[in-house]
Amino acid sequence: MNIFVAKLNFKTTSEELLELFEKFGEVSSAKVIMDKATNRSKGYGFVDMPDDNQGFAAINDLNETEVDGSTIVVKKARPKESTGGNTGGGYQRREGGGGFNKSRY
Repeated sequence: MNIFVAKLNFKTTSEELLELFEKFGEVSSAKVIMDKATNRSKGYGFVDMPDDNQGFAAINDLNETEVDGSTIVVKKARPKESTGGNTGGGYQRREGGGGFNKSRY
């Protein structure tokens, strides 16, 4: 089970998150998400627990508890939403060739 942990103290480490959840059973991974530009915590993370019963026990016991001076939110993570395959860039292909349309200018 993938578990989302929010409102973490910015000083909380992935190792501390792992230790917190290990009290409820086996933890496959625990990671505090870091900002790539500043290399500081974003204040949330994810924990993966292979046993759903242990995962739900952790969620029930840890949600809205204080960790490192912050009241955390713990819940089952939702699957990452698809963006529909649009990779951005602002260019939209139109029927009939698309691209630059001289008649518009």
